[in-house]
Amino acid sequence: MTTVKRSNKRSEKAKATRARIIEAARELFLERGYGATPLQEIADRAGVAVQTIYFVFGNKRTLLKELVDVTVAGDHEPTATTERPWFHSVLDAETADEQLRIHVHGSREVLERVAPLVQMVDTAAATDADVAEMWPADQRPRYEVQDAAAQALVTKPGARPDITAEHAADILFAVLSTEMFLLLVHIRHWTADQWEQWSYLTLRAHLCADVSV
Repeated sequence: MTTVKRSNKRSEKAKATRARIIEAARELFLERGYGATPLQEIADRAGVAVQTIYFVFGNKRTLLKELVDVTVAGDHEPTATTERPWFHSVLDAETADEQLRIHVHGSREVLERVAPLVQMVDTAAATDADVAEMWPADQRPRYEVQDAAAQALVTKPGARPDITAEHAADILFAVLSTEMFLLLVHIRHWTADQWEQWSYLTLRAHLCADVSV
């Protein structure tokens, strides 16, 4: 029992250290940019030795990838978006309309977390080929999430009978994109509520049978 408790304490301590490093990286990357932030400064802010960062993450690029993954997820659990409870709710919705409401709201929560990082990541990718390789230009992982949602949506009551899953996925991919969120919320100064309502109505008009486009 004592051995188990010690193991649990070590695991909790390791998780806490990892979280402190990621939060310090978030703060400094946003303040100064990825390229201008040395690992030593991240270590200092996190209250750890720089060797700890190398031990936990290997290098700065991996730390950036972990920061983005944690931000998308909203926590430190290594669970893919398609396995998250909110996305299961999307897939389990009884009607196409209900699915869109849940999907848009869940996407909003993700985009609100991710949006502040986008410019920093884009700048890092433009100057570091290894960083650019982490996020393919075709955004395949994000498309796969929308494709899974589309495959479910077209089978549900209320979905347009003349739309394919592929076309539905393309529309979800475009409307629920980081680029669209940034354009309307950060550049045109919409509220997140306005974005959510517009996204839902736009998707409903294109993907549901009872609304003409």
